[in-house]
Amino acid sequence: MAMTKESNPADPIISVSELALRFGGAVALDGVSFDIHRNEVLAIIGPNGSGKTSTLNCLTGFYRPQGGSIKYKDVSLLGRPAHAIARMGICRSFQKVELFAGLTVIDNLMVARHVRTGHGVLAGGLFFGRARSQDVANRRVVEEIIDFMELEQVRKATVGSLPYGLRKRIGVARALAMEPKVLLLDEPMAGMNVEEKETLVRFILDIHRGARFGYESSFLNEGIRSIVMIEHDIGIVMDITDRIVVLDFGKKIGEGTPREIAENTAVINAYLGEGV
Repeated sequence: MAMTKESNPADPIISVSELALRFGGAVALDGVSFDIHRNEVLAIIGPNGSGKTSTLNCLTGFYRPQGGSIKYKDVSLLGRPAHAIARMGICRSFQKVELFAGLTVIDNLMVARHVRTGHGVLAGGLFFGRARSQDVANRRVVEEIIDFMELEQVRKATVGSLPYGLRKRIGVARALAMEPKVLLLDEPMAGMNVEEKETLVRFILDIHRGARFGYESSFLNEGIRSIVMIEHDIGIVMDITDRIVVLDFGKKIGEGTPREIAENTAVINAYLGEGV
């Protein structure tokens, strides 16, 4: 998968520089730097505890690093609350299934639409005017996502009653409901069987192709400019990503194309092993 012309390394959509994160005396991230290019699929890999999820948590405002910088289109993200970052178009799914188990699939996706809602409290409480029109528009987007992610059969099912692999797919669908420009996927295939992984890979590629080839839909808006994924299945990472960043004990030990990473001695010794 070659990067497009819009994926110019000189023009990153997000720049992470010398990111430092500590929890008391424990160092989670130690001077991590990398760029997220436009219209690329970037993987962040590494052993358990290497700092992958901590990196995503810093990007999305869940953690506040003690040092370094994170810039989105030259605008600093540091100190911004998570909901403000999501409204800017940096949206994520979670490693664990963080859905409302007692709500339906439709309702879970509608909850995610709140970042695109701009009416006041009075209009929302009385449900008239702008509030009503926005609700109609939000439901239209949600139905598009349900169709796109092939969730029609379970659209009114209670999420807690669904199989784990399906709930993971709904987590990605919920991130799409926020109309991301940068989509962050934290271990989207963890706990899935081979068939479920193949299905989700197809959806991730379809989402990315929509950004490249102009798939017209409300939820893709102007197009998802980048996808960043944390994933332990190295076969999938090598097959679908443009670039890979490798972390180990909070430090970046490698960055490059899948082929470059497969030949990187430091990465092989720390993580991949000789069989890659």
